[in-house]
Amino acid sequence: MAQRVIRWGAAIAVIFVVSSTLAVLAVRWIDPPVTPLMLAELFRGVLHGRWVGIDHHWVPLDRVSPALVRAAIAGEDAHFFTHWGVDVPALRKAQAWNRRHAGEGRLRGASTITMQCARNVYLWQSRTYVRKALEIWFAALMEVLWSKRRILEVYLNVIEWGPGIYGAQAAADRYFHVAAERLNARQAALLAAALPDPLARNPGAPTRALDARASRIARRAAMVRLGALAVR
Repeated sequence: MAQRVIRWGAAIAVIFVVSSTLAVLAVRWIDPPVTPLMLAELFRGVLHGRWVGIDHHWVPLDRVSPALVRAAIAGEDAHFFTHWGVDVPALRKAQAWNRRHAGEGRLRGASTITMQCARNVYLWQSRTYVRKALEIWFAALMEVLWSKRRILEVYLNVIEWGPGIYGAQAAADRYFHVAAERLNARQAALLAAALPDPLARNPGAPTRALDARASRIARRAAMVRLGALAVR
């Protein structure tokens, strides 16, 4: 009995490793038309009697304003170019914070851009240890099988920027009535400032707090260098 369980467990592990590797490898070249998050939010809206739709228009990274690329890195993952999917120091700081403030409802995450991209493309959104472990696994695969440029390209095309709004092109059009490649530094900073809570923050009509966060991100974004990405 024990040997049978071990054999089944080994077979399942092999199937998971192979299938997840192939899934990540495929998106190295294929742009995902929809993601689990898009479908889940669409279904949730229908359940609550409202239609949010899916506003999503894929654009290559060279048609995204470099200002937005810099702002996203500055606001979401300052060590994007130096980590391999997981920012270990940031993760430890977040764990220490969460232990100190347990029960206060003020949990901090430490998801890198790669981890957020993995979650949006391959996983579900609820916070569980299983999902976090899978998120780290997929992020590691992405760092090995994709380039940093591809990670940013996919991330900026699938990230949620409001109810039914996904990706830089849809967000730029919805909030500022411009193409993603025409975003200026201020608009880019406002979009990046909204990312931690895109359903509650409106970059097109920023509150004082959102405006202040955008100013901080803009200052940090000015120091982000994109030479390795060959972004214009």
